[in-house]
Amino acid sequence: MHPWQLDAAELAQRIKARELSCVEAVRSSLARLDAVNPQVNAVVDSCAEEALREAAQADASLAKGEKSEKTGPLHGVPVTVKVNVDQRGHATTNGVQAYRSVVAGEDSPVVANLRRAGAIVIARTNTPAFSMRWFTDNAAHGRTLNPHDAGVTPGGSSGGAAAAVAVGIGAIAHGNDQGGSIRYPAYACGVYGLRPSFGRVPAFNPSGKGERPPVVQLSSVQGPLARNVRDLRIAFAAMAARDVRDPWWVPAPLEAADAAAPVRVALCTELPGYACDPEVADALQRAARSLERAGYQVEPMQPPRLREAADLWLALTMADSRLLVEPALLRDGDETIREAYRAMDAHAPQFDTAGYMGALAARTGLMREWALFLQRHPLVLLPVSWRHPFPVDADQQGSAAMRGLLDAQSPLLSTAILGLPGLSVPMGLRNGLPTGVQLVSDRFREDLCMAAAEVLEADAGPVPVVDPCGARRVSAS
Repeated sequence: MHPWQLDAAELAQRIKARELSCVEAVRSSLARLDAVNPQVNAVVDSCAEEALREAAQADASLAKGEKSEKTGPLHGVPVTVKVNVDQRGHATTNGVQAYRSVVAGEDSPVVANLRRAGAIVIARTNTPAFSMRWFTDNAAHGRTLNPHDAGVTPGGSSGGAAAAVAVGIGAIAHGNDQGGSIRYPAYACGVYGLRPSFGRVPAFNPSGKGERPPVVQLSSVQGPLARNVRDLRIAFAAMAARDVRDPWWVPAPLEAADAAAPVRVALCTELPGYACDPEVADALQRAARSLERAGYQVEPMQPPRLREAADLWLALTMADSRLLVEPALLRDGDETIREAYRAMDAHAPQFDTAGYMGALAARTGLMREWALFLQRHPLVLLPVSWRHPFPVDADQQGSAAMRGLLDAQSPLLSTAILGLPGLSVPMGLRNGLPTGVQLVSDRFREDLCMAAAEVLEADAGPVPVVDPCGARRVSAS
């Protein structure tokens, strides 16, 4: 088995045991990148030279006999980082041609945390312009293809991250999620994707010219994608270390004593007035049966005001965007992001100051209702999207089509505006495309989501690496 086929946990174990060198691990992943990236365009910036140099330094530290407790949990493990966060010496393009000259002088907190855990960044992954679509395509770097089917989206905005993990370019990928940008690509590409709680993983781009808009600060988070829950846990723990540059970071424990115990689960199978696709409904029922067999008490139950929360996400996000994002987007964005933005903006109310303040106040009320609901049902099992993965460029068909997309993504938008964690869990293929479900818990209870995901993983089996060069798949550990 080639090193790139190993999961991150086993790779780290073999490196610490001196069964495999860091250089061998990095070279193997870079060879896999060279072999498959031309077919998917997940990676848009290779870090090969510096990654090999860092791998050699990591091997040297092991050779000096440094104690294992000083070796990070990801020592020598190749990872990828999304091109919209600062990585020292690389352009933070955010999928925009005009920003190719924005070269970071230092690492963002999430990149710094991965490095402190011993990870080696081998490449940077694609995102749509301004990271504002569920489709990964831009004029700066081109289109990322879904390795399962080039006719459907790999998701967005972390589409490059999800595709990279799916085809074996690194066992762990970094992504970020403001409105489903980790969870939806994970769903579309058939891998695991964790949106942590707001305040869990520190975020800051030193290259930025100003602070992010307020609602972006409250709803956008950094998180990992992987092919199994074990790797997700390791990456999440590494990313969540404190960085003083983010004043929103909260020192909450990563796991509670009751994390593995079965809990009551609210099963959400419909949005009033909006039926889900058969593949989505089937995945939910299969997941519910798996959890019940493991002792979870699953009850059909609608969480509080799901559609209203999703509409609030749109209203607040667009209010911020009109003031602080739109000028740059219209000036520097490509036509696809402009079209998607116009279509989305058509469905958002126009706010004056009083309206904006009222919407923020309404968010607090929704957060309270969900917190009370999650006291009774600590987990919610619901779709990632009410629809099977969208065809490519479905957001380029006008405002009516965008309305359908917004409704389909309501399970992503509602939880994002409330700052809740969500985990996208793959549930195998149907009609050649991935299916999946989402697990949502109260703030800082990612441990409940991951424990339940491990139950589903045990039933569904390991996620195989996709070979985009043909129909066959490559086995993974």
